[in-house]
Amino acid sequence: MTDLHPHAVDPSDEGRHQPSGEPLWNESHYLDFVARDGSVAGYARIGLYPNLGVTWWTTMVVGAGRPLVASVAYDLPVAPMPGLAVDADGYTFGGVVGLPLDSFVLGAKVPAVVLDDPADVYRGAPGRPTTLGLDLTWSTDGIPYHYDITTRYEVPCLVGGTLTVGGETVVVEGHGQRDHSWGVRDWWAFSWCWFAGRLEDGTRFHGADIRIPGQRVPFGYVQHPDGEVATVSGLDVTEELGSEGLPTSARARIDPIGLELSIRPVGFGPLVLTATDGRVSRFPRAVAEFTATDGRTGTGWIEWNQPLAAVDGQ
Repeated sequence: MTDLHPHAVDPSDEGRHQPSGEPLWNESHYLDFVARDGSVAGYARIGLYPNLGVTWWTTMVVGAGRPLVASVAYDLPVAPMPGLAVDADGYTFGGVVGLPLDSFVLGAKVPAVVLDDPADVYRGAPGRPTTLGLDLTWSTDGIPYHYDITTRYEVPCLVGGTLTVGGETVVVEGHGQRDHSWGVRDWWAFSWCWFAGRLEDGTRFHGADIRIPGQRVPFGYVQHPDGEVATVSGLDVTEELGSEGLPTSARARIDPIGLELSIRPVGFGPLVLTATDGRVSRFPRAVAEFTATDGRTGTGWIEWNQPLAAVDGQ
């Protein structure tokens, strides 16, 4: 973070960081996209746990009328500093920062499975084997935004390129979000809801409702089409849970500007996350339709982290 503005991003932070000694110290690049016509969407995450000696690769492709395509591995090696490239166990992928804070390119050729029901991820269904290829570029379209009390920044983007599922190649032209974080990441300690999207008039929004027991901590922004950036001071997110804890709808109010959104998940790419000590968290992540109270609509991604005890208690 720079001294110029409390949420400005230091371009040097686009590179990798030296880990601290905690086992769950993690460095993560998250990248998602939604095609302009909504026909296909997806996300990829490269998550490094250098002190555990593993990289998490979690990538999903969804879309209206499409089955879920999932490529997931939690035990790949960690690339030597300063890279983000892995070639092991049939997984070949890499992320490259172009001009810092301007672009990020992801290339991948990896094994995957096809699942007709996203909840089959929770049931341990094997799926039908396929291959997944990605050649996508995230180009910054807005203001990179650093959180104020943790090492993380978010970047609204336009996204273009191709993806290949088996023998099918799909041209992607749309928008998305990328974020980069580093520090201790304990998925099993508390729940949260994160979302990011774009309305039809070009308004970009992001919120993170961190649900620590006894308190809720909001992060995020609203970036207006004219370039003005409003920092989230309050965030109220509620959701209705359906089968297997997959949310069927949600609502969010973003203050101080009072932006209210109704949210409809339309395609899930969920995960089951298991800690080395046996704790389990379910992680439903979905492409979603967002509707503001004034009628503006848009698309984006939303996720919930659901530590198993919290899910069972609801």
